[in-house]
Amino acid sequence: MKKINIIGVIIILISCYACQRNNEQSAQKKNVLFIAVDDLRLQAGVYGKNQMKTPSIDQLGAEGIVFDKAYCAVPVCGASRASLMSGLRPTPSRFVNYYTKKDNDAPKVPSIAKWFKEKGYTTLSRGKIYHFWKDDTLAWSDTPYIPQTGVGFQNYLTEESLSIVKANQTAEQPNRIKGPAFESPDVADNAYPDGLLTEQVVKDLKHFAENEEPFFLAVGFWKPHLPFNAPKKYWDLYDESDLKLADNPEMPEGAPAQAHHNWNELRGMYTGIPQEGPVSDELAKKLIHGYYACVSYTDAQIGMILKELKHLGLDENTVVVLWGDHGWHLGDHGLWCKHCHFDKVLNAPLIIKDPEIKSGKTSSLVEFIDIYPTLCELSGIEQPTHLDGKSLKNVMKDPSAVHKEAVFARYHNGESVRTDQYLYTQWLNDGKVVADMLYDHANDPDENINVSKDPAYSDVVKELAALLEENRNALNKQ
Repeated sequence: MKKINIIGVIIILISCYACQRNNEQSAQKKNVLFIAVDDLRLQAGVYGKNQMKTPSIDQLGAEGIVFDKAYCAVPVCGASRASLMSGLRPTPSRFVNYYTKKDNDAPKVPSIAKWFKEKGYTTLSRGKIYHFWKDDTLAWSDTPYIPQTGVGFQNYLTEESLSIVKANQTAEQPNRIKGPAFESPDVADNAYPDGLLTEQVVKDLKHFAENEEPFFLAVGFWKPHLPFNAPKKYWDLYDESDLKLADNPEMPEGAPAQAHHNWNELRGMYTGIPQEGPVSDELAKKLIHGYYACVSYTDAQIGMILKELKHLGLDENTVVVLWGDHGWHLGDHGLWCKHCHFDKVLNAPLIIKDPEIKSGKTSSLVEFIDIYPTLCELSGIEQPTHLDGKSLKNVMKDPSAVHKEAVFARYHNGESVRTDQYLYTQWLNDGKVVADMLYDHANDPDENINVSKDPAYSDVVKELAALLEENRNALNKQ
């Protein structure tokens, strides 16, 4: 009996020690609050702009590291998100368009959420993380939360919008949902999905505060994605007569036809938009007003979540990352939406706050594929071997450091390389360059003159073309 008791005591002591070690390891793991915003252009106050009201994003930027030269891999939702989540670059056959699914294009590699789950984290998907909520479902600890209100994916609420939708339904298309590009009802924040999303995330944070389990909480806001539907109080933040139109509403001088697109997302899916040619200044201001209102609406939701994170004391051990899946045009170059290779679309917001790293701002070139390894290193977990990016921790600790000499993006048969001074794009057909464009940001930051055919830039074109070829060859070897 004594021998059995001694063995029992030893087993208990070992078990207690193991529990203590597990608790210590859990306590040492940093949580991750992973905030995605759809179609967010680089225009928050923290980026030196003052027309759009974004106090919550600005506050996060004041507490974290602001990356003003962060680049998406593909300027369209589905592909950009799949690339970021997998940590892989796009290729001509991988991460191509907004229909992209990570499970189809990169099924064998763990996404960032799946990797954290395998390392003992509770992983939750709230809102729009992937384009398709059923993509990468094994990465999450429970079913993704997708709130729905109103009519259609556009979530129309007003009688005026619903009457327009009904008028566009036909015998051949009885369920067609085509309505206005904006609405502004006098409703509470939770009348639209992003408000409901915020309420759910606050509940999740309270759960994590009580249970003290390490978490990877992914929160994806839909707005400012079209249609520009937001509660009236956010529209009321702006006087439309004061809003500024794009400074450069014309295509760049010398830009090839391939640089242009017909902004079919706006023309084809919403009423009241001319099917060809530019929009009127009056309509342009209304669209800009709606976009700004939607950004301010999302900014308020982000503020509520960050306030709760701090109130619960979770901010002391949580890495917060905020990113936009790509930029957005508001009449720049006569374009709306994304789907192109201009800097305002490829360059997108990225802010990372680590409680152990002091705040700052960096103009070092970074890519969204760098987010995956960064969060691994900041959280203290190993990185998987498949990653194409590299951790941003060093540049976060020293914002003056050079992270990369060049970053890359592609969309359909166009491929871009961005250096500190230049943005160069080639369009290929059967492996041959059929068009290109080069912008010198030192002398032309708004990209108004394509200098790819200027003899003074011939050496620059050769150098950047070589970088694109080198990148293609590296991807072909994967």
